[in-house]
Amino acid sequence: MNSNVLGGRARCVMVLGTTSGAGKSWLATALCRWFARQGLRVAPFKAQNMSNNARVVAGGEIGSAQYFQALAARAEPDVRMNPLLLKPERDTHSQVVLMGQVSLELTALPWRGRSERVWPQIAQALDALRAENDVVVIEGAGSPAEINLMASDIVNLRVARHADARCLLVTDIDRGGAFAHLYGTWALMPAADRALIAGFVLNKFRGDASLLAPAPQQLQALTGVPTVATLPMWWQHGLPEEDGVFDDRSVAAGGEVTRTIAVVAYPRISNLDEFQPLKNIAGVRLRWARSPADVAGADWIILPGSKNTSGDLAWLRAQGLDRAVAAHAARGGAVLGICGGLQMLGEALIDPHGVDGNGPGLGLLPLVTVFAADKTVRHREVKFSSVAGPWAALSGLSVRGYEIHHGQTAEHTAMAAAGDRATAVMADDLAWQNSAGHVLGLYLHGLFEDPGALQALFGVEARTLDAVFDGLADHIDSHFEPGVLRSLIE
Repeated sequence: MNSNVLGGRARCVMVLGTTSGAGKSWLATALCRWFARQGLRVAPFKAQNMSNNARVVAGGEIGSAQYFQALAARAEPDVRMNPLLLKPERDTHSQVVLMGQVSLELTALPWRGRSERVWPQIAQALDALRAENDVVVIEGAGSPAEINLMASDIVNLRVARHADARCLLVTDIDRGGAFAHLYGTWALMPAADRALIAGFVLNKFRGDASLLAPAPQQLQALTGVPTVATLPMWWQHGLPEEDGVFDDRSVAAGGEVTRTIAVVAYPRISNLDEFQPLKNIAGVRLRWARSPADVAGADWIILPGSKNTSGDLAWLRAQGLDRAVAAHAARGGAVLGICGGLQMLGEALIDPHGVDGNGPGLGLLPLVTVFAADKTVRHREVKFSSVAGPWAALSGLSVRGYEIHHGQTAEHTAMAAAGDRATAVMADDLAWQNSAGHVLGLYLHGLFEDPGALQALFGVEARTLDAVFDGLADHIDSHFEPGVLRSLIE
């Protein structure tokens, strides 16, 4: 198959789910690579994403899932692939990013008031991708059968109708009730939209698939929709998780545990996908920390990014984790703060524009952060200068990453005059460490995704993303019914 066989506007394949977490994102990623391997021009699309995991692309920022899907499709990521990104800051409030840029006007609007305002841009973005590609792989959100949201839907069935998409409906069979989820979702969809469902997919199955009979056949008799794939449980696929913290029950990737890394999982954690490479390093135990007990015995404590630094810092104090981190640092334990985590390590947060909130920091670095109205969003390639302590292996290393932050951080002048200095270890106010060297803070996301940094810190080479994407494509190629994937675009 090659890009000449389709002709005209791109065919659209859409992945819907019976619930959040059913497996939409990774299946869409696998489809992107599978179609790209057929010699086709492929682009991903998700009309609206709600996630604090975001990546810098041409034109601004998009959800991490669409960023990785674009790489899987061998396409250049751009803002049209995720025109609307909602970044939760509180349970009832999200920052709205439209076509890559923060929109204060849309952020101020009620949830249901945004749909008609943004739909023209969403449709335009999708149409533009269709005009430039042979296949567009579309990811839905949540469930298409959320009947309380159907009237204002701009991410599921409205998109499917606009694109005349061939849809796969995926469910997580490990949760139980999979056939009821599939049937109930299908039954609650309008009759015209049911016709768009080309197949059901059972995800995360454990055991002998033959034991599922006769349920798939009975379900097809009720709905007319075949079950086209039963995908086995697969813990180590290597793709970063899109939303919640990923499973850490496997503790170490292999062999004896030589280093335990505790990542503090506060409520508004952001960009947690950058820690995926740590899961794949033999001997490393990656632990999510929500209490002082979770950081006990850790070699490193990492304070990751946050979409609400002041709120997550208040949560950290309420759990007693501030004292646990301070005690760890006092013993000479390694502490790393990334973006919002760096801001927490300083002396104070100052918010003159009402962006995040004021408050005292943890005081482990003599720094002050002032939140700016404008957001810094950019790719960076920068070089560490001389770095001390447990981070010394980074000295002189050039690394690639990205910045997404409102805060601007600088040394606290009064404390510096008193002799408590922070050493800048990267140009442009991007990284500092304390005088003892064991506390490091940096604005650059993606340190553990940089091959040179992984080699320096752990002496290992990371599995490449290309290998991960090919593994996903091989997986669905092996477990979908023969001919189904090709039939979706014919």
